[in-house]
Amino acid sequence: MSTAVQICSNALLMLGDKPINSLSEDPNQATSDRELAAANLYPQVRNATLRAHPWNCATKRVVLSPDSQTPAFDWAYQFLLPGDWLRTLGVSEGGCRIDFRAESGRILADSSSLELLYIYRNENPATWDSLLVDAVTTAMAARLAIPVTNDRAKKVEMEGALLRLLQQARGVDGQDSPPEEFGDSPFLLARF
Repeated sequence: MSTAVQICSNALLMLGDKPINSLSEDPNQATSDRELAAANLYPQVRNATLRAHPWNCATKRVVLSPDSQTPAFDWAYQFLLPGDWLRTLGVSEGGCRIDFRAESGRILADSSSLELLYIYRNENPATWDSLLVDAVTTAMAARLAIPVTNDRAKKVEMEGALLRLLQQARGVDGQDSPPEEFGDSPFLLARF
């Protein structure tokens, strides 16, 4: 089971530095500059890595009800995005994809209810795939490379390792689900 502290500690170890025992964003509570830097960078690195791919361990489905206010024009309804939303993967009604527009933390649509498939801010690394843990750890090492080592070559090395790791992790994660089927759309059936 991984934790945010373990991820940040392992990132520091990858850079040849000492691990940390906690994460504190409060400069008065942090025991070192490394801890403070890790605490400040970790949420953004985690969210960016989660948002970059439809990870199975960070995918959620909800049915949204419309907001009491309606859009000024073009769309009949608006829906507030969930508080843990990072990226929309699909919007549908009754299992059929529908047209929508994302604006200012809302989804606009002509449907009275929405089925939303999205990437959520999964803050519990213990529920992550091990390759996602490795990806976030390596991303943290890349982000911490300059503040910790002041070595641009180390940053470039970590970024290269991250790209290779993400490619592998995305491939493995994508194989955990069956391929998406397009259904019996009249447009697709007309082609055959």
